[in-house]
Amino acid sequence: MPRKFFRKYLPDHATVRDHRLLRPFQALLKHPNLWHLNRHSVAGGLAAGLFGGLAPGPVQMGIAAILAIVFRVNLPVAVITTLYTNPFTWPPLILAAYGIGSWVTGGQGAGYQEFAFDWHSQPWSDFPPAFGQWLLGLGETFLIGDLILACLLAVLGYAGVQVAWRLYILAYLRRRRQRPR
Repeated sequence: MPRKFFRKYLPDHATVRDHRLLRPFQALLKHPNLWHLNRHSVAGGLAAGLFGGLAPGPVQMGIAAILAIVFRVNLPVAVITTLYTNPFTWPPLILAAYGIGSWVTGGQGAGYQEFAFDWHSQPWSDFPPAFGQWLLGLGETFLIGDLILACLLAVLGYAGVQVAWRLYILAYLRRRRQRPR
């Protein structure tokens, strides 16, 4: 079963709940669905992580954790899922979000601007502020597209886990019925 695979790699809920930095939130972390590995909890955790992963800035895991607590879905799955956004996946995700946003708004945004950073003459410490200014320059078109893309990924992720989990269980039951007795 998929639960056995996930249980090997996920931390024990008591270990996480009793962590010294998380003690103030201990009451919020007691709900059993935050830790159980069932079809609905894992699918919801994946959806929360996919949605939170597209948040601009370094708050992705925090947003995924808050969504997991609010909707009472698997917390570790939600936090780990945010790792799908990384330096290699951000450029296509940003372009997709901007494309969706310009399609929805009819191209009424601030307009696409080239990312102007000279990798040879500028120091690397100037990259984060330049990237932030470029993102802010994309404006509402990017933010609208980012929100739509995050919702779309969350819905597709939730539905994908539900279908995949159900197909796995059906295949398992079929194999079990076919075993000689």
